[in-house]
Amino acid sequence: MPSDFIELNDQLTRLTLAPATGGSIVNWTVIATGQPLLRHSDEQAVNTGLPGKLGCYPLAPWSNRVAEGGFDNPDGWLPLTPNSLTDPLPIHGSAWQQVWQVVSHSADEVLLAVECDTPFAYRAEQRFKLSDGALSITLRVTHLAEKAAWHGLGLHPYLPRRPGTRLQAKASQVWLSDASKLPTGLAPIPADWDFQQLKSLPDRLVDNGFCAWDGHCRIEQPELGYALECQASGADYFLLFCPPEFEFFCIEPVSHPVNAHHLPGRPGLKLLEQGQSTQLEFSLKYSPTVGAGLPAMAMHH
Repeated sequence: MPSDFIELNDQLTRLTLAPATGGSIVNWTVIATGQPLLRHSDEQAVNTGLPGKLGCYPLAPWSNRVAEGGFDNPDGWLPLTPNSLTDPLPIHGSAWQQVWQVVSHSADEVLLAVECDTPFAYRAEQRFKLSDGALSITLRVTHLAEKAAWHGLGLHPYLPRRPGTRLQAKASQVWLSDASKLPTGLAPIPADWDFQQLKSLPDRLVDNGFCAWDGHCRIEQPELGYALECQASGADYFLLFCPPEFEFFCIEPVSHPVNAHHLPGRPGLKLLEQGQSTQLEFSLKYSPTVGAGLPAMAMHH
C-alpha cells in the first residue's frame, strides 16, 4: 500500500483512501473473502493518479458537465475551462483534482479536507465511517469567497458489474441527452431503464440523470455473494452510467441534474453566501447473501 494511502477497518470490511488523489476511495473490500464492494483498483489503476480509475471520488462544487463555457453567479459570469482530457466540457467541479489533507484518522473514521480557490474559494470535507459493514460518506462544502456562488454536490462510485448484477432505484423521470451528453428534456423512463423493481443492467449505454429519487438503492451481486443497501440524503437525483463494454457501472447520488446551471430554476443547486455550507450523505451497507463464496453450482441442491 503506498505510504500516502490510509486505511479504515471494521469487523467486516476494509476501506483504502488516497487523499492525495482527489480525496478518492481506492478500494472497499470484504476482509474475509477479498470481494470488491466497489470496482477493484489494481496497482495499474493506482499508478495512473486519476480518481476516475479508482473506486469513488467527490464532486464539488458541481457534478457532471457545464455547458456554455461557464455560468452566471449573482455578481456576474463565471468562466470555466475544460478540465479533463476525456471531455470537451468542464466536468465534476474541481475537488477531485486537488490534494486533500487528513484532518483526523481513527481505526474506523477519517476526515479529509481541502481548501480550493477554483472556480471560487471553498472548503470541502469528506467524512468516511465504517461500522458493521456499512460505509457512510458525508461530503460537505463551505463557501469561502466574499461573493455568493451556486454550488452542487455529488459522489462518483464505480461498482463491479457482472452478468447477474441487479439494481433497484426508484425514480419518476429521466433526462434525455444529446451527443454532447447534455440534457435535452425530461421523459418517462423507458422499460429497460426502469429500476422500480430489482433488474439487470441494460445492454445499451446509459449515461443519464434520473429525477425524483427517494435516495434509496439496492445493488445485488450474486456472483460476488453480497448485496449493498444504499441510502442518500441531499441528493434528489442520481446519474446512472452503464457502459456495456466494461465490468463496472456507476450510480452517482447528486444534488442536481447535469447542466443545472443552465436549466430553468437551476434545480438542485444552492446559492451559498460566504460561510454557508451544504452537504450530501451516502451510506452503503454490505450484507453477504445466501451461498456467498460458493460456486454457483453448489447453490442448486
